[in-house]
Amino acid sequence: MKWRGDVTSDQDVGRIISSDACVAEGAEWLAKQEPRFAAALQLTGPLPLRRKPDGFAELLSAIVSQQVSVASAQAIWGRITAAKLSEAHQVREASEEDLRAVGLSRPKMRYAKALAEADIDFNTLRDLPDMDVVRELVKVQGIGAWTAEIYAMFSLGRADVFAPGDLALQEAARILFELPDRPKERELRIMAEDWSPWRSVAARLLFSYYRVAKSREGIR
Repeated sequence: MKWRGDVTSDQDVGRIISSDACVAEGAEWLAKQEPRFAAALQLTGPLPLRRKPDGFAELLSAIVSQQVSVASAQAIWGRITAAKLSEAHQVREASEEDLRAVGLSRPKMRYAKALAEADIDFNTLRDLPDMDVVRELVKVQGIGAWTAEIYAMFSLGRADVFAPGDLALQEAARILFELPDRPKERELRIMAEDWSPWRSVAARLLFSYYRVAKSREGIR
């Protein structure tokens, strides 16, 4: 039996990150386990909570963000919300022209429609173990492991999920651990096993450290 927030759960959900205090607890544990994390925290300061809502709109936003710049994703998402196309029923009823008009590419139109048709039970997702959350989400066309893991980390608040396919996490790990090359997804996933049960906080730390490191050497 593990902890889900402040109550016990019969399912293997684990800790839920719900406050800055949770993040601080995880950061303290990581710093004690790994001196490099302790050094990184000296540079980053307190880590952000980064909790987001869960539900259809967050997954659709994640799809919109795939393989585009932050600025482009924000612009497209602004058009989507202005056009009232951020809910499942709205996307189901939208025409191809409607979706193209807000800036979605043809593949992302398909992904948005697939997500809307999937009819995910988001309430049930909250009570599934981490691996089952990822397993359910990647069944939907357009949602890969990265999107599912990011959703589990920041929308569901799972404390022990990591997204080793993220390029920023890979690059931050390369710099912090002085690796000769950027670690591949499988290599970083294995590295992150040592950071359990606070892998989501390790991700927050590496994201924050990435911004600090890149501001020092210049973004390339």
